[in-house]
Amino acid sequence: MLSLPECLKPNPQYAMRLRVLILFLFLLFNAMGTFADKHIFFISLPFNFLMKNIMRKTIVLLAAFFSLTLAACTDKAIAQQTEEQPVPVYSQLMVESQGLQWVTDEKWDYVPGLVAKAVIKAWVQYPEKTDYFDAVKEYADRAIREDGTVKVGESNIDDLAAGKIFFELYSKAKADGDTPSADKYKFAADFLRNTLKYEHARIANVGAFWHKKIYPNQMWLDGLYMGPALYAEWQANFAPNDTESWADIANQFKTIHAHTYNPATKLNYHGWSADPADANSFWAKQDEPFTGISPEVWGRGMGWYFAALADVLEFMPKSHADYQEILRIYNEVAEGLAARQDANAGVWCQLLQYPVGTVFYAKNYEHLDKCDTKFQESDTRENYFEASASCMFTYGFLKGIRIGALDKAVYEPVAKKAYQGLLDTFIDGQETGILNINHICLSAGLGPANKPARDGSAEYYMFYDKGREAGDVVSNEGKAIGPFIMASLEFEQLYK
Repeated sequence: MLSLPECLKPNPQYAMRLRVLILFLFLLFNAMGTFADKHIFFISLPFNFLMKNIMRKTIVLLAAFFSLTLAACTDKAIAQQTEEQPVPVYSQLMVESQGLQWVTDEKWDYVPGLVAKAVIKAWVQYPEKTDYFDAVKEYADRAIREDGTVKVGESNIDDLAAGKIFFELYSKAKADGDTPSADKYKFAADFLRNTLKYEHARIANVGAFWHKKIYPNQMWLDGLYMGPALYAEWQANFAPNDTESWADIANQFKTIHAHTYNPATKLNYHGWSADPADANSFWAKQDEPFTGISPEVWGRGMGWYFAALADVLEFMPKSHADYQEILRIYNEVAEGLAARQDANAGVWCQLLQYPVGTVFYAKNYEHLDKCDTKFQESDTRENYFEASASCMFTYGFLKGIRIGALDKAVYEPVAKKAYQGLLDTFIDGQETGILNINHICLSAGLGPANKPARDGSAEYYMFYDKGREAGDVVSNEGKAIGPFIMASLEFEQLYK
């Protein structure tokens, strides 16, 4: 087989280059024939005429043979390469590289639960991958206690989110005629929805869910994905015509958006406290405007929020009185996020109000002494491209396009650029098929009173690394793995 230089190895994108080379070689051989005709002479004229004709025809035949052989080899090699190297299915690669490891976690928690939801979504899209379903089923079965419930802290909205896997498990059991399993998963889903709707603490006179008992009268953007999005999926599956519950779900988004959205920046602050004077809300702004908001716009906080909006809009009846308002909020958030997408990389930063590379100074962080790292006051850190937020935004844009909630003409370029940006900026291991995802903020939050270092400042999100915290930047963490799988599934539905 013909061996080509590395730069010309058969590849569909090099096909035109090879065709040009073939044409050049053919013309070169013809030119050689012409040169021979004019400049090579033999002793006798009859012999000279005969030899020139033979030489010219031989050169032309060699040129044609070589060109056709090269073209045939090129076409065959291109076809073989296309057949042997299919376009990677990144959702499956990430499930098998990282996702299934997280689903084996014994802990009932929103992070392995997030990955489990992504894995079971991958099974729905690729039902031949039965091991995906089996892994999630095992995770759920380990978590369900003898009384049919799962472990949930009092008014802890994070503890609800993993229950989103029960909907696919219920549907599969029902389709299989496995009534005991279907009843088991529905009971667990009912328990979580009812715990939120009827028992979870709410902000008085507003009806909005507290983030957690330890964060009284506070809403964080994160919580909209954990609680109301599960609530909406339950309604869509079991009581789609319950208009009161849909209004309750919509109220959560309307409330937090009214208090955290800044029309000037078109972004949402991470949290809001309805009682900024409370000791646990020490981070909250005390005066107008935006009373009660946290100081900064955290990427993953908005990622949770944007993903929750997309999910709820998929489930909510379009005929409901609040649908148009939730759609308006979603498009408002989309516009702000699109404006903050990095023009070159296509992804988003840890802190959305500042461009990548913005320098933050350790000396400006009041709680530097509480960090695990022994920072000097002269130390700096730069705003960086962050994977979990970028994956969530990409998921939100792609899903919005698919369900018709976003204008495709406006947002398809954003979504495509974002997905390519994920692959280029955060993913490695493509050459081996074992994917890694990098540049993930480990964790972040606001307060409570006994954790004053969690003050919501820009420096907190960049430096604080006590235990598992905002200043820790890691790889292969579930809060990026799950959203990457889900973004990939959306991309694969739309474009493959």
